[in-house]
Amino acid sequence: MADRNPERERTKVTSLDVAAKAGVSQSAVSRVFSGASASAATTAKVRAAADALGYRPNVLARSLITGQSRIIGLVVAYLDNQFYPDALERLSHALQVQGYHIMIFIAGGAQGAAEGTGDRVIDRMLDHQVDAIVAASVGLSDALVARCRRAGIPVVLFNRGQIDSCGTRAGLAQITSDNIGGARHIADYLLACGHASIGHVRGWQGSSTGRDRTMGFVDRLGAAGIVPRQEDGEYRRDHAEAAARKLMARGVDAIFVGNDHMAFAVLDVLRHEMGLDVPGDVAVVGYDDVPMAAWAGYDLTTLRQPVGRMIDATVEALLAVLGGGDQEFAAQEIGGPLVVRGSTRMPLRPVTGDIIRHNTKRNGHERL
Repeated sequence: MADRNPERERTKVTSLDVAAKAGVSQSAVSRVFSGASASAATTAKVRAAADALGYRPNVLARSLITGQSRIIGLVVAYLDNQFYPDALERLSHALQVQGYHIMIFIAGGAQGAAEGTGDRVIDRMLDHQVDAIVAASVGLSDALVARCRRAGIPVVLFNRGQIDSCGTRAGLAQITSDNIGGARHIADYLLACGHASIGHVRGWQGSSTGRDRTMGFVDRLGAAGIVPRQEDGEYRRDHAEAAARKLMARGVDAIFVGNDHMAFAVLDVLRHEMGLDVPGDVAVVGYDDVPMAAWAGYDLTTLRQPVGRMIDATVEALLAVLGGGDQEFAAQEIGGPLVVRGSTRMPLRPVTGDIIRHNTKRNGHERL
């Protein structure tokens, strides 16, 4: 007969069992599995004991005792835009360091980001007892914001600003790049390159990011006496392709595209469908600086969203509220540099502002 192993015969292993085997206190076991501060040595002993005993913490039971699930609900409109997978990965890692995990819900399409259309998704998040909500490019209705407040669930808007029905910022933490300033920077650069017939593929104008980038670009060109030709891209690849064809039919020699996701579609049309030289025949500028922008096949000049600083600000706002702080926050708009690559010409005159010139062929860059 095989030797009996009492530890394996137990139907339920508890944190007390793990503590006894590891030679630590039960509170030390709790700290390790909650993500709180614990030394590397203690963590190693507790993890080894838990693995040997087959122990897994009951997260749901702990949440009932503490009143905290340690889960942050994250709702994102869509993942077609390459900016979001990168940003969500960074946010997940940053929250894990703080002992939190994220539960992701998809609102559904760029137009799913309209104010109020995220309500049904976030309503389901509340049913999962999340500790807080991050809405990435998703608008919320005034009613849902009020409901979250009553439930004590803080909300942070990431890469989206929102004005409530009273014309105020709704008291929500709102973290974005400086969309207006960034678009002005792009306009200044195209003007310095000598372009005078300029087009713009607009992002969805139902979003604050789309509106602000268009406003900053149009206003700055208007101050120089230039009215850009505009076409709607709606943050969709097929719409951006159609917009590129329409703008080229109108004779533009430079195009600012509302984000990199659409800019890649524009470049594909210009180079592979129309056989045009970029930037010889037409220059193209995007917005985001996702990793694909640096690929030799695109070599896209683009305004870099400072995603690292945006994530830091988002986590800081979440922790402040989760720690019992005031839920009233000022909107944060974080500026980023223009990264100049091969899809634009070199300027004919000096340009002010933060500019990084990147040489894809040499795999190097310098700040101007």
